Amino acid sequence: MFWLYFFGLSLLCIIARVYVRLYKVSHVPKEIETEGFELQGRKLQREYLVVYLLAVAADWLQGPYVYALYEQYGFDKAQIGFLFVAGFGSSGIFGTFVGSSADRFGRKRLCLVYGLLYSISCITKHFPNFIILLVGRLLGGISTSILFSSFESWLVSEHNKRLLPGWLLSEIFAKAQFGNGLIAILAGQVANVLASSFGKVAPFDASIIILSIMSLMIYLKWDENYGDSRKEANVGFHFALHSLFAEQRIWLLGVFQSCFESVMYIFVFMWTPALQITSTTIPHGLVFSCFMVALMLGSCTFTILEGYIEVVQLLRISFIVAAVVFIVAISSSTLWAVFFSFVLFETICGIFFPSMAVLRAKTIPNEYRSTIMNLFRVPLNFIVLIVLLADWSVSTTFGVCVFLTVVAIFSHHLYLCQREVQNVREKTVSNDA
Repeated sequence: MFWLYFFGLSLLCIIARVYVRLYKVSHVPKEIETEGFELQGRKLQREYLVVYLLAVAADWLQGPYVYALYEQYGFDKAQIGFLFVAGFGSSGIFGTFVGSSADRFGRKRLCLVYGLLYSISCITKHFPNFIILLVGRLLGGISTSILFSSFESWLVSEHNKRLLPGWLLSEIFAKAQFGNGLIAILAGQVANVLASSFGKVAPFDASIIILSIMSLMIYLKWDENYGDSRKEANVGFHFALHSLFAEQRIWLLGVFQSCFESVMYIFVFMWTPALQITSTTIPHGLVFSCFMVALMLGSCTFTILEGYIEVVQLLRISFIVAAVVFIVAISSSTLWAVFFSFVLFETICGIFFPSMAVLRAKTIPNEYRSTIMNLFRVPLNFIVLIVLLADWSVSTTFGVCVFLTVVAIFSHHLYLCQREVQNVREKTVSNDA
């Protein structure tokens, strides 16, 4: 039956993608061509998407065999858990300093550092030594912080520098999320083939090759851009922190982003035990593929809906639906009800990521973009750490997810109120002038 659901979701995704292609062709503003923006826009889109998809491919290749490799080396569950926790802790602690370095020394340089550090992290997987593997996890946590901040910061800065239209940024983010889902499915299959043929460390070696290609593309194709390069990294961090708390809209955005992404990471760890409560025969690889197709479907849904609904309102709907999803998961003991609620959640994630990226681009100042984006990840990492270390039951953990989505809904509502207040002030100032 899961194959049927996979093909059904895939068919829906193909139909949505075809509609998106037709929809975008008919809705691209005519003046774009005459003003010569289209050529520059497509060039930026290619430059970013090729590099970004290589970056996430290197990340996805490693996912399926991290736990299995540690287990093969003879580490017990507690030691493996500590290694995973170290990765999240590293991202939370060092991520903020990484962000300020990107703003000061350049986003291109930090993306190259991502390639280097993640490659070293992959090399450590060849050694069945706990300390060496721990160093690899710490480097992996830092690399993850760069992946989820510096790449996007580079894109937004280049988009603004080239004076490109706003709709193009939304399109790039949507395509990036669609490609991310597709890459996840392909990477999982490639990792399986490599591990079966050459051993469980082979996917990590393949990741090094992809990271090398990605780094070469960045070096040859990307221009450098900065936040505020005049300030020292620690001074830049101080100013970013001040900017975060001085502007209410920014920290409210950080609250609902951290809450929702915490839920997403908790879900990654919990969907398997949640489904196994309802059935012991779960085809995990196929279920994961269904989730990734749903993620792609969500990115297409974002592209379609953003022409009719404001991005900030799409986020409100996403948070409300996510809360309902986990209430269903807690209250139902039927496999299909839980499975389809999870599919719906992944579709919501596909809407959330491009929506959030567009909102960040409008809200966060360019001078400290990478720093602030990494500050947002600090509570996210520690929330996930607490939940994982607590080792609660599935229903209790999903209850926490409901609570976090409610907090996201409330902080999002305050964000909207603050935005309305600012709009009124700007109108008043305009009328007085």
